[in-house]
Amino acid sequence: MTDQQALTDLRTWQQRMQRKPSLLNRFTRLVQARLNALLPEKLHRALTVAIQKMVQGVLFGSTHTTRQPVQEGTLAEREARVRARIRAYRNTAAVEGGATGAGGFLLSLADFPLLLGIKLKLLFDIAALYGHDVRTFSERLYLLYIFQLAFSSQHTRRETYRQLAAWPVAEAPTTADAFDWRTFQQEYRDYIDLAKMAQLLPVVGAAVGAVANYRLLAQLGETAIMCYRLRWFSESPSLNPKPDPA
Repeated sequence: MTDQQALTDLRTWQQRMQRKPSLLNRFTRLVQARLNALLPEKLHRALTVAIQKMVQGVLFGSTHTTRQPVQEGTLAEREARVRARIRAYRNTAAVEGGATGAGGFLLSLADFPLLLGIKLKLLFDIAALYGHDVRTFSERLYLLYIFQLAFSSQHTRRETYRQLAAWPVAEAPTTADAFDWRTFQQEYRDYIDLAKMAQLLPVVGAAVGAVANYRLLAQLGETAIMCYRLRWFSESPSLNPKPDPA
């Protein structure tokens, strides 16, 4: 793929990220908000803390697993390697989802943290292949916003996209604890609930788990590609001026 083709695809993706929520999006968000309102506040706080600790443990606590940033290579060369990594992680996630889905209810519950770790490690690899040093806090925070962009409602997606398009953001959190973990956990949980719920069922759980994980990794990988294309072109003024985040 040429740089011009990549830029054209990026423009199309940008338009999609900035669309106003459709009637179905608004209805789904309303239903999810009402369902969330039925949960006790203590449960919301517990879920927020649990997901925060899981994500922080992998995203902000891992140093030995991070790759050195790739310093050389065209956009096309980098993205060929990125897509190879996505395929590898996608297949791993499918196998993991199938195995836990086949194991019944308890093993299906174990799929959540396992899949979360696979997704975050994929983002580490993608960032390094685009030449970014994920040992720094700002780069890890950028990965967190990519994750949120990939797995959120259109309402939250628009705001998250604006932050990524204007990166670095002056009002971005300066510590992991300052990040809005409540919104993060609710959006992520609401996004994957329907995709993963049937994994808990006997007989079909294995197939559902494999397909759901495969698609979720593909979604995350494609979102990451577009976010790093956004930075690639914005950091290369000679190729193209920074895309409008509005």
